[in-house]
Parts: sequence; structure tokens; C-alpha cells
Amino acid sequence: MKYIFYSLLVLFLVSCKTTKDLVPEEEVFEVTIEETLLDTLTVTAPKMGKEEEFAIARYNPSYTRVHDLLHTSLDLSFDWNNQYVIGTAKLDLSPIRSSDFLELDAKGFDIKSIQSGGRDLSYEYDTKNIFINLPKMYKRGEKYSIEIDYVAKPNEGDEGGSAAITSDKGLFFINPTGEIADKPQQIWTQGETENNSRWFPTIDKPNERTSQEVKLTVLDKYVSLSNGVLISSTKNADGTRTDYWKQDKPHAPYLFFIGIGDYAVVKDKWNGMDLMYFVEHDYKSYAKEIFNHTPEMLTFFSDLLDYPYPWDKYAQFIGRDYVSGAMENTGAVIFGEFVQKTDRELIDNDNDFIVAHEMFHHWFGDLVTCESWANLTMNEGFANYSEYLWFEHKYGRQRADYHRVTELSVYLQSAERQGKHPLIHYEYENKESMFDAHSYNKGGLVLHMLRNYLGDEIFFLGLNKYLRDNEYTAVEADDLRLAMEEISGEDLNWFFNQWFFESGHPELDIIYTYDAPNQEMKIMVEQKQDAEDSPGVFQLPLTTKVYTTNGDIIEYPIWINQRKQEIILTEVTEKPAVVILDGDNVLLGTQKENKTNEEWVAQFRLSDLMSDKSTALRSLKGKPEYKEIVDAAIKEEHYLFRKTVVGLITDEAQLEDLAKNDPHSSVRSEALKALYGKNNNKGALAAKQVLVQEKAYDPITKALEILAQSDPKLALDEVDKIASENPKPLFSTIADIYAKSKETRYLDFFEKNLHEVSIYSIFNYYDKYYKLAKEADVDRIVETTKVMMTGALGASNPFYKRFVSTNTINKLKEELSSRMEDETDASKKSKLSSSVSLLQEMIDDIKSKEQDTDLLQRYGSF
Repeated sequence: MKYIFYSLLVLFLVSCKTTKDLVPEEEVFEVTIEETLLDTLTVTAPKMGKEEEFAIARYNPSYTRVHDLLHTSLDLSFDWNNQYVIGTAKLDLSPIRSSDFLELDAKGFDIKSIQSGGRDLSYEYDTKNIFINLPKMYKRGEKYSIEIDYVAKPNEGDEGGSAAITSDKGLFFINPTGEIADKPQQIWTQGETENNSRWFPTIDKPNERTSQEVKLTVLDKYVSLSNGVLISSTKNADGTRTDYWKQDKPHAPYLFFIGIGDYAVVKDKWNGMDLMYFVEHDYKSYAKEIFNHTPEMLTFFSDLLDYPYPWDKYAQFIGRDYVSGAMENTGAVIFGEFVQKTDRELIDNDNDFIVAHEMFHHWFGDLVTCESWANLTMNEGFANYSEYLWFEHKYGRQRADYHRVTELSVYLQSAERQGKHPLIHYEYENKESMFDAHSYNKGGLVLHMLRNYLGDEIFFLGLNKYLRDNEYTAVEADDLRLAMEEISGEDLNWFFNQWFFESGHPELDIIYTYDAPNQEMKIMVEQKQDAEDSPGVFQLPLTTKVYTTNGDIIEYPIWINQRKQEIILTEVTEKPAVVILDGDNVLLGTQKENKTNEEWVAQFRLSDLMSDKSTALRSLKGKPEYKEIVDAAIKEEHYLFRKTVVGLITDEAQLEDLAKNDPHSSVRSEALKALYGKNNNKGALAAKQVLVQEKAYDPITKALEILAQSDPKLALDEVDKIASENPKPLFSTIADIYAKSKETRYLDFFEKNLHEVSIYSIFNYYDKYYKLAKEADVDRIVETTKVMMTGALGASNPFYKRFVSTNTINKLKEELSSRMEDETDASKKSKLSSSVSLLQEMIDDIKSKEQDTDLLQRYGSF
């Protein structure tokens, strides 16, 4: 899974780090580069206050399996109005130990019957688990089947979630009754962690595996998707169709998927296997660009691992209001709608990282699956690292290293703000909390260090052995260690102990001193991390690089294994231009160095590595020497350097050229901003030209912002032209300009696109909607509030949309209340009073019946 963190006020990307990454790129240069090591877990009895008081440490074990779930057969239809799943499940099982009793996960079901061999079985049901008395004592290895008729009600009951997966309903009806015009009706599922048992009975644990077949009866106007291949599709007399999907290879129950809706399905082939892209019809012509490089990625990862893609098809499906970034359902990946873009939106904004992330899961997560959620990094760490591997292969090391810098920045911020825990974290309080920057970011960064230490040949041979030895089973970190040890011939407990089973990361103070008489470079390294939450000493094999004044590079392998340690590099015949302790840029940790400004300048000019350059640029910011490297930075291949320094350029002609011609849209945007800051007239003129010639939305956004300041009427005219094209990335900017106009006729724009605005701009969009609406008369405000009810009460809407809609209704009520207090005309005051009462009634209804979609009919459908 690729996750996207957001809260009601602050948004995090996801993988699905999407987004693109968790931290805005301009902040990358503001974060110290760091890395982390961990140690083996021991279950102990720590002191609890008084010396005689002890307690066993919290420990979340792998699920104890009593029965082996061999095969799952589902026959499903759907009650859209009530949001029910009507199902028959046939489960084939075999005891792992002799048993006459079976426990299944099934949350929020109406159980109609449970049978085995045509015989009714007795059972108890507590709304979460079914406890079934089997017809006899089955011995280990003896096969049996049960059949359950049920109705699942995923939309009823408590709704939970986490920062990464915002709802645990398992199955989602999107706009089920069609109450929201122009919003598609869909069904899709999200099983991770243990939520597929909201729509079918199973043993919903990551260390279970089952093959499957699924029959889906849907309206004939819809297409369907599930795991495996489509065996048949049969039209029924009642206007429905039954699609039969089957997957013979076993996988974990949380990886089951169904998706239904009115989609354009664009098909392709790879090595004779079906590729399928499910997109909304307006995006059909962009489908292969949206899922860019899918065939090439499949080839790259298959070759890199020397293990061909192991499943029978590869489909990618986009779901409205999806509750996370993306999810690696076997052969049927779902993505949030943020990946659904036009060709213009895809300029400098591809989906490569999240497509790679979910694809790599099909080896690491689907083929081999974490044994328990404490071991989640065995899924997510690999998937995160695949993003680096793909960028390195396709675009070169600079883009890959930029991605690594961002990954590291996110982990370090998370460790500082939310605390540290081991990668393999048996003591978690809630399994959902495992979806964090440790399991994802740190996990991938640790794999990068392991690769650097072992070398590419050993590392990738080790991954192949790990996959071959453990295919179609559940794994833990020691399975990876054993595979790497077998291939490398080396004991790797030291590495896995400090990086996987301990928490924290090294925090290094580094002092460089050149000893001219002895021609030695001395490096004093002190590990300053707090030994209370990290190992006091990390073992760090590194390659130190000495850059000479004539541009030569001398490499020294070193091993740091002391709290305070002096490293002496010999035969350094002259004072180096700069020395870099972590010359390969692999360390997961922080580094505080005593370099001079001249040495930072040298590091930027001489090193080819993204991390070195970005650290130097950040260290020089605000210092006189910073301007010395502007000319060099503006010529750098990676756009981020150009974007960072473009504001320091004083030549207006150069800025104008960059605004129109730089290869990257974000640099063009920043150059336009800088030009306007130096010369309003030239900047405004350039902004007008940009609107004529530019295709990418980032510079267009900046141009509109400039015109909104320099020529508001022209900006409004331009926005009127653009708005008709329905450009989703510009919705927030258009909303700003329309709100400033105070022309209430533009409320129609807000209402037309109310259900199209993305999560990233929804709060600004609704704020501007409110500011314009409060300029309207009382009748129009009431109509606006009714529109808001579709967001506040739509049961299929995500929580953030319900929140922001409800909040806006409250603010409009306060606006009318304020007018009522100031009004002196009795009739107008009475009308305002009635309107305030109506809005208060709406608010009360939201509070008491938030999920009651009948209220949408009461207030009208918009």
C-alpha cells in the first residue's frame, strides 16, 4: 500500500508516498540528512515504579493458525440502496491441529445459514466473529467445506481508520443512490489490514493464504474487476450480468479485491499476459500515460529479481473517494483518484513512483507476505525501495537520490515528532499505527544501506533466494537475513539487530582536521544519539571520499564502531578541497559537520551526488558564498537546484528566458514569480504570454496569481475562459479569483465542481466558496447550504468532505445570525430568523443522522 497522511487541517503520498512525497520539495533543503539502525527484540519484564513491581512487555504475536484456509468461493450481488452485500461463501479448509470447532472473522453480518455437506451447523455470532461447531472432529490434513449464506452491511456499525487508511469499512459504495449528479456510482474494496471480513467471512490474518473464485452479479451497464482472470461473463434476464473471476494461486485474504462501476477499460499486453487500466471515460485517452511505463516496469522488476511476475494478470483501477493512496490487491491494484490526470496534468508530474510501489508489492507483500503487522516493513519497506530502484534505472541516480533525500527527510521528521520504534515492532499499541514513516521510509532506506554494504550482485541474488525460499508463504525479517547470509557467506546479525530490531538512528558530530606535516586527514566522529531510545553505538561501514583541489576523488573504506572514534586517512598529500564522511550518501542518520563555507562550495561543485549538493546548498543559504554557486546551480541537470536558486538571479532577461523555456515547469513557475518580484510590468507581461503558450498547470497557476494582483479584470476574464475546460489542478486558484470578485454568479462554478475538488485543495476551495456565498442574499445562502448537505450527509463521502461541508454550513448560519441582529426591517428580520432556524435544523439533522441519506432527498439533490 502507498499511504497518504492527512488530518482535518493539515494534509500529508501517497505510496500510495503520493502525492508525490510526504514533504514539499522546497523543504528538502531544510532538513538534515540522517539514517537509522535497530537491534534484536527481547521480551522482558521491565520495572514498573517500585522495584518489586514487574510486567511482561506488550507483545503482538503472529496469529495462531488452527485451520488452513485452502480455497474461498464467493457468489455476490449488491443492494445499492441499502449498501448491502448479499453473499454465499464456500470455504475449503483443513485443520492444522485436530479440531471440531472453527472461528471465522465476519464483521457486521446477518447470517442466514451455515452448512457443511447440506447439513446445518450450530454456531454463535458476536457481530465480529462466527464460532462454528463442526460436524465432527477433523484430523490434521483432513479436508472439509462449509457454506455460509449472509448479508454484509459494511456501511453500518462503527467506522474506524488511521492516518494512512482512513476507514475500515472494507467495502465502499460510492454515490450508491445516484444522489450526487455527475459523480460516478462505484463499489470498491480496501482489505488491509483486516477489513475484507466486512464483506466476506474468512480468516482475516496476514499469515493466512487461500486461492479464490468470485462471481459478481452487477448491472449490465457496469464493468467489474477482481483478482485472477475473467473466466466467463453471463448476461441475466433481469438486466444484470454475472462475471466469474478465478485465481488459482493462494494469497492473503486482505489482498482480495472487487471493483464495480462505469469505467473505460483500456487493455494492453505484456509477455502474453493481460494488462488492464480502469479509468473514468473522460480519461480513456490518457490511461496509458496515467499508468506510465507499466510494461517496462514489469520487465525491469522481473529481470532485476530474476523472478518473473508471478500472477496471472495486472490490472490498475481508480476509485473515487478512495481511503488511502493505493493498494496492492493481487493483480488488481486500486489507486485514489489523484492519479487520474490529463496529459497536461502529467507534465512533470508522472505517477511512476506509486505505480512502481504497488507493482513491487506483487513480489514483496503478495508473493511473500509479512507474517504479522509487526513485520509490516517486510511489505512496505521493499515497496518504498522499489521507487528508488525504478528512478535509478529509468532516469538516473540524481532523480533516485532526490527521492532518497525526501524519504529520509520524512522519516527524520516523523521520528522527531512522533517518536521512534523498531522496524520490527512487536509492541505496537494498534496495528494501524504500523503504517508510518518507519515501516515505509526507514524500511526502504535500510534496504538501500544493505545493498550498499553487500554490493549489487550479492544483494539481488539474496533477494532472489528470499523469494524462492519463501514464495506463497508468510515471512519475517529473519527470513531475509538467512537468505542474505546464505548468499554472502557472512553473519549479518549485527546489521539486522541494529536496523530492524532496535529503534532510532545515529546522530553524528564530525570534525575534519588536516595534518599537513604527516599528510593525514583526521576525522573525529562522535555518536551523540540518546542511548535511551537508540543503540549507544551503531556499526557503520562507510566509504569516505576525499576530493582534491584538482578534482580527483580518493576513496577510503571505513568502519565506525565506537561512541567516539578518530579516523585517520593517510597519504593525503595536500589539504583536500573537501572531505565527505559518507561518500556514497547511504547513511540513515544525521550529520553535523564543521566544514567552512569554502568547503561547502567545493562540495557542491565537485560531488556528483544529489545529497551532497543539496546539503551544501542548504548549509550555504543566507551566506555570502551562496551567490557564488548560483551560476553553477542554474546549470544543474536536476530541476530542484535551478528552482531553489532562481530567485537569486538579478538578470531580468535571464529570468524571462527561464520562465518561458526552462525544461521543468516548476522552474518556469518560480522564474516567473521572481521576474514579477523584480519588475512588475515585465512580470505581468510575461504572465500574459505564459497563459498563451504554456501547457503545464504550475506556471499557469503562477501567471493567474500575478494577473490577479496586476490586472484583476484581465485575470477574471482569463479564468472565465479556463474554467470552461474543467481544469481540476486550477480549481483552487480559480476559486481564489472568483471569491475576490464578490460576484455571486460564480457560485455556480463552486457547486458544479463541489465533488470534483481534490483532497489537497478542498479546504481552500470551501473557504473561498463560503466567502463568496456570504456576499449573496438570504435565499441564495439557503440554497448554498442545501448544496452543502450533499457533502455533509453523503454516507459514501470521505470524512474530510463531511467535516468541511458541515463546518461551512455552520459559518453560513453564523453569517445569517449576524445579519439578523443588525436588521431593523421587521419583515426582513423575520425572514432571516426563519432562515437561521432552517440552517440550525440542518445542523441538528447532521449531528443526529449523519449517515441518513434520506435527508438528501429532503433537502434536494444537487
